[in-house]
Amino acid sequence: MAEAVGYPAIDCRHGSHVDGELVLKRDRLFLILDPRGDVTPPGNCGLGLFLDDTRMLSHYALRVAGGPATLLSSEVFHLYSAQIELAVSNAELGGDTWNVSNVVHIRRELLLDDRLTERVTFSNYLQHPIEFWAELSIGCDFADIFEVRGWQRAERGTFYAPQAEPGSILFRYRGRDGALVRSGISFDTPPDVLSAHRAYWRFTLEPMQPLVLSWHLLPNSLLESPEPTGPGHLPESTTIQQRRTAIEAEHDEWRTRCAHYSTDVAEFNDALEQATTDLRALYVQAGGRQAISAGIPWYSTVFGRDSIITSLQTLGLAPQIAVDTLRYLAEHQGAREDAFTEEQPGKIMHEMRRGELARAREIPHVPYYGTVDATPLWLILLHETWRWTGDDALLRALLPHAERALQWIDRYGDVDGDGLVEYAKTSPRGLVNQGWKDSWDGVPFPDGRLPVPPIALVEVQGYVYDAKTRMAALYEALAERDRAESLRRDAAALREHVVAKFWLEDEGTFALALDGTKTPLPTITTNAGHLLWSRVPDAAQASRMARRLLAPDMLSGWGVRTLSAAHPVYNPMSYHNGSVWPHDNALVALGLSLYGHTADALPILSALHEAASNLRYHRLPELYCGMTRTHDLRPVLYPVSCSPQAWASGAFFMLLQAMTGLLPDAPARTLHIRQPLLPPFIGDLIIRGLRVGGSRVALQFTRRGRRTLANLLEVEGEPLQVRIELS
Repeated sequence: MAEAVGYPAIDCRHGSHVDGELVLKRDRLFLILDPRGDVTPPGNCGLGLFLDDTRMLSHYALRVAGGPATLLSSEVFHLYSAQIELAVSNAELGGDTWNVSNVVHIRRELLLDDRLTERVTFSNYLQHPIEFWAELSIGCDFADIFEVRGWQRAERGTFYAPQAEPGSILFRYRGRDGALVRSGISFDTPPDVLSAHRAYWRFTLEPMQPLVLSWHLLPNSLLESPEPTGPGHLPESTTIQQRRTAIEAEHDEWRTRCAHYSTDVAEFNDALEQATTDLRALYVQAGGRQAISAGIPWYSTVFGRDSIITSLQTLGLAPQIAVDTLRYLAEHQGAREDAFTEEQPGKIMHEMRRGELARAREIPHVPYYGTVDATPLWLILLHETWRWTGDDALLRALLPHAERALQWIDRYGDVDGDGLVEYAKTSPRGLVNQGWKDSWDGVPFPDGRLPVPPIALVEVQGYVYDAKTRMAALYEALAERDRAESLRRDAAALREHVVAKFWLEDEGTFALALDGTKTPLPTITTNAGHLLWSRVPDAAQASRMARRLLAPDMLSGWGVRTLSAAHPVYNPMSYHNGSVWPHDNALVALGLSLYGHTADALPILSALHEAASNLRYHRLPELYCGMTRTHDLRPVLYPVSCSPQAWASGAFFMLLQAMTGLLPDAPARTLHIRQPLLPPFIGDLIIRGLRVGGSRVALQFTRRGRRTLANLLEVEGEPLQVRIELS
C-alpha cells in the first residue's frame, strides 16, 4: 500500500470567480483556469478540473525558459476549447535588453470532452536555434466542491503517494465513504524528467520549425482498474482535431434544433448566441438522463428550482430542455419522509450532489429536498410545456406525478394549516431559507431582523395559485371536470388570502413574507413582482406595482434590485439583499407584460442588454452588484457569481417573450401575439424555427416609433393559426 501524504488546507470563503477566468464545460466535467491557462496557486478557490463535485486537478502550471511568459491573449470557444497565446522576449532569453522583442511564441490549446487534453506549440522566430525547456507541475487535492466553497471538515480520507511511471502520473484518494477516486495524466511525448508532481522537457527550438508537446488528464471515470500502475492503463485518445470536430458537429446539431433569434443589434445577437451555447454546455448526463444543470462553478448539478425556471424561460428556444427537466425531476420525486434530506411524498427535489460529502452523508444532498417552491413550479412547467408542445402523451405519463405534487402542497406544504404554503427546515444541515433567495439572510425585515419560521414567502403563494389554476385547465382538458372545479376553488381562496394578508396599501406592493407569528415582513423586494407573473394582483394593484418596482430605489440602472435601496438592510454587494439577478428581472418583466405593462418592462431589457454588452462574451452572470449606475461601462461584478449560469442564460429569451407577447396554445394549434413592443435599442427582430406543437414558425417584429408591427413569415409542419392582437 502506498504511503499516505499530507492534505493542503483550503479556505475559499473569500475567494472569487472573476470575469477574466477561462471556463470550459463538457457534460459533468468542467475546468476553470486563470487567463494564462494555469491553476495557481495550488488550491486556489474555484480553479481546477471538477467531476461530480470533486476537484480532480487542483494545481496545474506551465513554466518555460525565459519565463514567466507574457500573456498575449486567451479565448474560449463554445465552452469546450480554449486557446492561449504567450510570448518570450529576446531579453528574457539573455539577448538584447535595449531592443526588446518577442521571439518565442507559445500556443496552449486545451480541449475538454471526457478528459482534458492540452497541446502546446513552441515557435522560434529568431534566426538561429536556441536551447529551451518547459515544465508542467500538477497536483490533485480531490476536494469536495463544498470544501472548495469553505465547508470545514473534521477529517479527510487517505491520500496516496502519486505513482510516476514512464509517460504517466497517477493520483489516488480514498474517501471516508470508502470510494477510491483517481486522476491520471498521460504524456504523448515522454518527459526527460518525471516525478510525482512534475514533468520536465529539454529541447532545441529550430528557427521556424514548431515543436509540439501534448498530454491528457483523465478523470476517475476513464481509468480502467481500481489500481492502475502505468501508462498502459490510461486509455488511448483520438487526435485533438478529431475530438474537436465531433464536438462541433454535436453543437451544430443542437443549434439546428433551437429557434434562432436575430436582431439588428450585433452585441445583442452575440449575447443570444452565447446564451444558446451556454445552455447546451450546461447539460449533464445524470442517472441515465440528460438534464440542465444550474451553473459553473458552484452548481454544476441538477437543481429543482433552477432547472424548472430555465426550462420556462427557454420553451421558445428549445422545448426539449423542459421535457428533460420534467422527466428527470419526476423520477426523483419524493416518496417517503426523511427529516435529514427533507424528503416528503410528492415533493420535488432541490439539489443532487455526487461528491464525497454527499456519499458519506455529511451533507443531505442525496438528493436534498429543502425547497418550498420547486413543487408548484414543476406543475407550472408541466402545463406551460403542454401549451407549447401539445404533447398529450407526456402529460398523461406525468399526470400521476402531478397529482402527488398537488397532494404535497395540501398535506405537507401548509405546515400550520392556515391555507398558505410555508417552510421550516428539519435537517440540521439544511437550508434556513428555502425559496429562491435561500441565503441565510435572504428573507429579512427592512431593518435586518430575521423572521422566525415557519415562513410563508409571497412569491410561493403566487406559484401555488398559478399551479392550481393551470392544473385545473389540464384536468378540464382531460374531461375531469370535478377535479378541475375543486382546484379552481382552492386557487381563488388562496388568491383572496394572499391579497388580504400580504398587500401593503401604503407601499403599493406586497410584503415579502409572513413569519411564524403571521406578521408581515414589509420589505420591498422583487419577490412581490413574481406575483405579476402568477397573475395574482388585480389590474389596479398591478399598475401600482409597476410604478413601485421601477422606482429609483429598486431600479439601479443595470436592472431591478432584489431589495429596496431605501431599507437599512440594503447592501448592493450582498447575494440577495440589493443585488441584480437577470432571471428575477425576466420574471418581473414577463409579469408586467401579462398585465399590459410591456412599456414599463422596456427599461429592464435595455438595462440587461447594456450590462451584457460590456461583459466578456456578452454573457449575463448569475448576478451582479446593485450599485446605482452613474457613468460606469458595466455593472460591478459579484465576486463569486456563477458564469455561465442557466437561468441567467435563459433570461433574454423570457424577456423577448415578454416584449413580443408570445402566448402559445399548441393544443388548439394557435399562437397568440399580444401587443408586441420592442425596446428602443432594437429596430427589427426575426425569430425562425419557433416550435409550437408540430409547427415551426418564422416571425418578424419591426419597431416604428412607439409601435411594433408583427408579421408572419412562414409556417412549416402542421397548420397553425397565428393571431396578431395589437390592441
